[in-house]
Amino acid sequence: MSKSNNSAAVTRRHFLSVSGAALAAASAVPLAAQQANQQIRSSDHHLPNEQQPGPNNTVNDSLNPDSVWPSETDNGTMLPFKYSFDLSHKEIDSGGWTRQVTVRDLAISKTMAGVEMRLTAGGIRELHWHVSGEWAYMIYGSARITAVDSDGKSFVNDVKAGDLWLFPGGVPHSIQGLGPNGCKFLLVFNQGDFDEFSTFLLSDWFKHTPKEVLAKNFGVPASTFDNIPKEKLYIFQSDLPRPLAEEQQQAGMGTGTIDEKFIFRPGDMKPSKVTAGGEVKIIDNKNFPVTDIAAAIVRLKPGGLRELHWHPMSDEWQYYVSGKGRMTVFDSGSKARTMDFQAGDVGYIQVSRPHYIENTGDEDLLFLEVFPIGTYQDISAAEWLAHTPTRLVDEHLRTGDDFLKKIPKNETVVMPL
Repeated sequence: MSKSNNSAAVTRRHFLSVSGAALAAASAVPLAAQQANQQIRSSDHHLPNEQQPGPNNTVNDSLNPDSVWPSETDNGTMLPFKYSFDLSHKEIDSGGWTRQVTVRDLAISKTMAGVEMRLTAGGIRELHWHVSGEWAYMIYGSARITAVDSDGKSFVNDVKAGDLWLFPGGVPHSIQGLGPNGCKFLLVFNQGDFDEFSTFLLSDWFKHTPKEVLAKNFGVPASTFDNIPKEKLYIFQSDLPRPLAEEQQQAGMGTGTIDEKFIFRPGDMKPSKVTAGGEVKIIDNKNFPVTDIAAAIVRLKPGGLRELHWHPMSDEWQYYVSGKGRMTVFDSGSKARTMDFQAGDVGYIQVSRPHYIENTGDEDLLFLEVFPIGTYQDISAAEWLAHTPTRLVDEHLRTGDDFLKKIPKNETVVMPL
C-alpha cells in the first residue's frame, strides 16, 4: 500500500473513531438528563420504584407511615427509638395485670424503663420496694397508695386520673384500686434494666425467712406465721380499703404522717407555658421537692408543634397518652429518622439529640416527657439562634437578617398555630 493510501486509511479510522465517540456522547446527554429529571417520589406512592410487591403488614404500615415512606430529610441508620406496650408480655393476676418496656425490649433505652399496670376495684399491688425511684402517672380511675419513709412516718393518700406520685428508691409502698372500676397507671423507673417481675415483695421476703427468726424479731409465737402465702401475691384481689381518714389515722399512730409528701396534682397547677398551639406543665424538684425524676406533661392541639429542642443533661423517655404524632430525631454524622406515635407507645431520645414532636391527628396529642434526673432542662433551636449574633447565624443559614431578628427571645416550647 502506498504512503498516501496509508494516510487515507488512518484519517478514515480517526474520523470513524472520533465520530463514534461523539455520537456516544451525544446519545448519553439525553439519557443523563432524563435520569436527572426522573421523578423518584410521588405523593400517592404509585411509581414503579415505590411499589412494595409481596406480603406486607398493612395494619402496621398504616400506623407507621413515616417508616414506610420516610421523609427526604431522613438519612442514615439510627437505632429505633419507639416501642409499643402492645408488644409487651402481659402478666394477668386476680387483681389486675401489668406489662413493661425496658432496655431488653427497646435497646436504646439504657437509663429508664416503664410499666403499665391495671388494678381492679380492690386489686392490690402488694407491699414492696425497688432499688430505683418510682415515678407514676395516673391514666384512669383512682387508687390508694401507701408508703413509710426512713423516719417511720406514714403516707396514705388517694390519687385520681392525672395525678403523679414519686417513691424514692428503697421506700416501701403499695397501690390499691378504688371503686367503681379500679385504675390504670404508668410507672417510670430511672433504671433501664429494671424488671417489674423481680421486686422486693413483703410476702416473698417473709416466706424466705425462717419462722423462728420472724418469731424472735416480732416477739410472737412462730405459729403466727403459719399462713404466709406459699406463692408471691404480687397483684391480688381484695376488698376495698376502709375510709381514707381512718386509715391515715391508724397508720400514723406513734410517728405521725406525711400524707402529701410523695404526691403531686398537676391539675392544680397553672401551665408552665401555654400558647394557642397547646401547653406544657413541668414538674421537677423545684415544685415537687421529693422527686429525683423530672417530667413535662405536654398537650398539643391538632397541628401543634413541640418546638425543635434538645435536653443537654440526660436522656428523655416518652409515653403517649392519647392522640397521634410524629417525631424526627437528629444525630451527629448527618443521621436523622422520623417515626410515628400513638397512644400506648414509648419514645426514647438520647442525651443532647435534637428533636421535635408534631400533632398529626385531629384531636389533642397528650404525651409525657420523663427524665432520670430531678431537674428539667432543655435548649430550643429558636432560643439558641435568638441569642447568637445575627451576622454569625446568617453566615451559616443564609436566611437573611430580618428573619433572625424576629425570632422570639424567650423559649416558646409549644409553637402557636
